[in-house]
Amino acid sequence: MHHVQNRRLNRQDYKTLTLAALGGALEFYDFIIFVFFSVVIGELFFPPDTPEWLRQMQTFGIFAAGYLVRPLGGIIMAHFGDLVGRKKMFTLSILLMALPTLAMGLLPTYASIGVAAPLLLLLMRILQGAAIGGEVPGAWVFVSEHVPRKRIGFACGTLTAGLTAGILLGSLVATVMNTTMTQQAIHDGGWRIPFFLGGVFGLFAMYLRRWLQETPIFIEMQKRKTLAEEMPLKSVLLNHRKEVVVSMLLTWLLSAGIVVVILMTPTYLQKQFGIAPAMALQANSLATIALALGCIVSGTIADRIGASKTFIAGSLLLGVCSWVFYHSVAVGPEHLFATYALVGFSVGVVGAVPYVMVRAFPAEVRFSGLSFSYNVSYAICGGLTPVFLAAIMRITPMAPAYYVLALSVIGLLVGIYLSRDLNSESKTERALEEGIISRN
Repeated sequence: MHHVQNRRLNRQDYKTLTLAALGGALEFYDFIIFVFFSVVIGELFFPPDTPEWLRQMQTFGIFAAGYLVRPLGGIIMAHFGDLVGRKKMFTLSILLMALPTLAMGLLPTYASIGVAAPLLLLLMRILQGAAIGGEVPGAWVFVSEHVPRKRIGFACGTLTAGLTAGILLGSLVATVMNTTMTQQAIHDGGWRIPFFLGGVFGLFAMYLRRWLQETPIFIEMQKRKTLAEEMPLKSVLLNHRKEVVVSMLLTWLLSAGIVVVILMTPTYLQKQFGIAPAMALQANSLATIALALGCIVSGTIADRIGASKTFIAGSLLLGVCSWVFYHSVAVGPEHLFATYALVGFSVGVVGAVPYVMVRAFPAEVRFSGLSFSYNVSYAICGGLTPVFLAAIMRITPMAPAYYVLALSVIGLLVGIYLSRDLNSESKTERALEEGIISRN
């Protein structure tokens, strides 16, 4: 048993992890590219006489819609993922992302069709949200059920870094465009290019997932007829409420780190402090690279010392680094790159979030439990955060710093609570780990 739990990742594990991470990166690019062009989208899809603050809130409102619809898509895909297979839903989600992304690149603007333009944009964003609702939880469950238990933290952290690479790709595309094209050229149609690329990337990722195999745990549940006998979500809500609460709080921490520090900050730097778009996006790219590294480090540490200590130390680091970053940039941009990279690395504590969540629910309802907790929390917290901060920044420009600091405190408290083990391993998984059933 000890050997099975602690075996090194084999060639098939690395292949699965690589394909899952690459596909997730391309799909995540599709979902977040919107935010990097939110300024020009706001100008093109809303009436020109709209006040700047209202236009910004409306644009972020459409961005938030993608988060608000995530629970519906996630719950439906997770339901079938627990009953008919992880791989089928894992492949379907990426097709449902690629097609709306292509369509967004073709949408006419407000000048052409009036109020129908933002409504169509909203519809495409809703479809994207439904797809991503199944993608992220499905990816974490998929890789965690392929690798040995003692490597789940590394695998989930690496996969989260792969998803982060999608943000980096979006940032790099935006940086290249803002560096090589004038703002007028982007306004005149250049903004469509990233969405065309995203659609192609998504279709390519769907092709790659043909080479993935169903998870050994799900195959054994089918053979042993231990799949959920009732609706998986019903079982989650009746029997795993404590795990749901912990998972939702950790998702809140994840959303604060990703949405505020990585996705919103480039626009924040431009609007609040007049930093040039190219410079803001270059710093964002550096921070995103640091975030990817931080995710892998956090996942690896969680494997070694456990989730509790990882979140206690990581949340303290995130609180300090975010406070330093937002206050130093308010003084001047001299240390922008160094402090942004530092806070990006500290956000990497979120790489340990899936480690806790996949261990919190037994395999029979794991996809549904994780998806419900993650998507409902992200819909509320991640979706409303941009609108909330846009309103609060009218009172204080330090709103992002206060918000991330508050979430760091929550992460610290959850870390203390996690000193009590939340592991909900199923009988099928125990049999696999003990070597009673061959994992390969």
